[in-house]
Amino acid sequence: MKFSIIIPAYNSAGYIRKALDSIRIQSFTDYELIVVCDSCTDDTRAIAEEYGAKVEEVDCHCDGGTRNRGLDIAQGEWILFMDDDDWWLHEYVLEQLAGLLDKYGDRIDILCFSFIFRGRGYASPTGNGGYHWYAVWNKCWRRTVIGDTRFPNVKATSDVGFTDAILAKHPRMFDWDMPLYYYNYMRQGSQTYMLKE
Repeated sequence: MKFSIIIPAYNSAGYIRKALDSIRIQSFTDYELIVVCDSCTDDTRAIAEEYGAKVEEVDCHCDGGTRNRGLDIAQGEWILFMDDDDWWLHEYVLEQLAGLLDKYGDRIDILCFSFIFRGRGYASPTGNGGYHWYAVWNKCWRRTVIGDTRFPNVKATSDVGFTDAILAKHPRMFDWDMPLYYYNYMRQGSQTYMLKE
C-alpha cells in the first residue's frame, strides 16, 4: 500500500466531511484512511465509516496520542496526516505525490509541500523564516523513517516534538513548491483557537 492517511478527530461531525470529501475524490486510490476518534460523543465515527475509513477510538484528549494510535496501525509505505477541519486542494494530490515518490523516492525520507494558510495565503515548504514548518500535515513521511518515534502527549503542539525527533535522525528532505493542502487556521472552536484565548 502506498499511503496511510491519518486524521485525528474530536467531535468533528459538523465539519469533517469536507476533509473526507477531499480524500474520496482522489484519482489515486492505493491508500488507507484512518480516522482516530478521541473521546467523540457525536456522529464522527459513523461519518468516517460512511467514507470507508478504519476507525479507532481513544480517550487521550490530545492530538499527539490520537495520531500515535493511527501510526500504530498504519500499513502504508508513506504517511500523510490531515487535521479534521482541513482539506486537500484538488483531486490529484495523491497522484502527484505518488509520481514524485516513484521518481525520486529512493532519495527521499520526507517530502514537504506548500499549502494555503487561511487568512495569510500561500506558504512555501520553508516559509517559516527559511526553516521547514513544524506542521506534520504539509509533509509525506516515509513510515520506516518514523519507525517507533511517536508524538508527545501534549495538547495541540505535538507537531513540534515529533518533527524535532524525526529531524534528529537527519532524514533526506525534498521540498516541492506546490500547494496541496488548506490549513483552516484558527477555526473557531479548534484547539489552536482555544489556546489563543
